Amino acid sequence: MTDAIPIGIDLGTTFSCVAYWDPARKEHKIIPNTEGDNTTPSIVAFTVPKNKKAAAGFKSERLVGSAALNQSSRNAENTIYDAKRLIGRSITDKDIVADMKLWPFKVTEGKGGRPMINCKYDGADKQFMPEEISAMILEKLKEYADTHLNQKTSKCVITVPAYFDNKQRQATKDAGMLAKLNVMRVINEPTAAALAYGIDKFADASDRLTLIIDLGGGTFDVTCLCMDQGMLEVKSTQGDTHLGGADFDQELVEHCCKTF
Repeated sequence: MTDAIPIGIDLGTTFSCVAYWDPARKEHKIIPNTEGDNTTPSIVAFTVPKNKKAAAGFKSERLVGSAALNQSSRNAENTIYDAKRLIGRSITDKDIVADMKLWPFKVTEGKGGRPMINCKYDGADKQFMPEEISAMILEKLKEYADTHLNQKTSKCVITVPAYFDNKQRQATKDAGMLAKLNVMRVINEPTAAALAYGIDKFADASDRLTLIIDLGGGTFDVTCLCMDQGMLEVKSTQGDTHLGGADFDQELVEHCCKTF
């Protein structure tokens, strides 16, 4: 079967999902994972031997998504998440410096000041770039799409926060390339949300302003879009990489620790 259907991927901080456009029904459809869920945890883990005896000749298993999440409490140092907060950024970034105090896995400085994620793999110390971790998540989403569509998918569009700079956007493309995907383009998440809502149905409207609020697990975007004669123009955008559901959870934890 020819590779006729591109896929769209929302590569999120905490959850990711993959979808495609059904030309017959003229609607987009989300592709469920093997557990039947529409979203997949953006988590990668590497298994470790249970004891020294088992360590001889041990080969790590790579887990992605729900499987990685389910074992995270007993294998915290080798369970990686929040790769989106690291991708395309410097280890000296103040947000990353603050996050490093909370992550159970270790992040060290690599070449050119890039953050490198440390873990145990096949009994040895291993370092991964954030792009490599993101690529593992993308590979899993591609696998779901291949099975659902009964074809080998390769073309895709990936969403990114509106305030991602060029370095972060390129790093996201690099992650797609590592996952053997042809990233046709990266599209701003608020724009993707507006299209999913159906803002294009108002193509005849003149100077129609729409406020798009995208509150995710790790990021928060607010964008003002103008639809004028079928063209979408971003009038203004602002966002925060540390104002999502996971951050709310962390604030509650800190509040409870101080109170009790």
